[in-house]
Amino acid sequence: MTVSPPAPTAVDFWFDPSCPWAWMTSRWLDEVAVLRDLEVTWHVMSLAVLNEDATDLSEQYREFLPRALRYTRLVAAVTELHGQSAVKPLYDALGTRIHPGARTDADAIIAEALAEAGLPASLAALADTDEYDPQMRASHFDGIERVGQDVGTPVIAVGGYAFFGPVLSPAPKGEQAATLWDGVVALASYDGFFEIKRSRTRGPVFD
Repeated sequence: MTVSPPAPTAVDFWFDPSCPWAWMTSRWLDEVAVLRDLEVTWHVMSLAVLNEDATDLSEQYREFLPRALRYTRLVAAVTELHGQSAVKPLYDALGTRIHPGARTDADAIIAEALAEAGLPASLAALADTDEYDPQMRASHFDGIERVGQDVGTPVIAVGGYAFFGPVLSPAPKGEQAATLWDGVVALASYDGFFEIKRSRTRGPVFD
């Protein structure tokens, strides 16, 4: 009798391409996906939507949000037009330039990322239109409503429960990454668990 191998564990990950902490968590999840046989579905969420009613934002952050919105609109459009398989390559291409690359030239970043992901250059125009905002907002709220309104990006859902984060720097690798995943999932799986936190002592370490 042939025994079929167990199916991969389904995981959903919501990200804003501009968030360095979501980027760090996504690098960790890439590592874990191999070690723990995860099948990750990547979804866009938006810092601009998250903060659209906020009144206490710094001027610098307000100036950043329109650029962040362009990236999320692009990802939403690509999701609709080219499917889920196109999302992660685009995220990787955008994030590499935005985070380790520390670049802010959005027009060039978008053009280069589309080319790297093998997507049509004409999609760049969709970063500046609200045509796919309903889909982008639906994806955003699908993630955020699983964890509550007082969190941000990233959001991870696995096994019928979801959580914000974890916030990591640098992203762990190898068995350490897998061990951390096991612990995070164990915590999140308890219905009465809500929060564990300590002050950040470093910014994102991209390696």
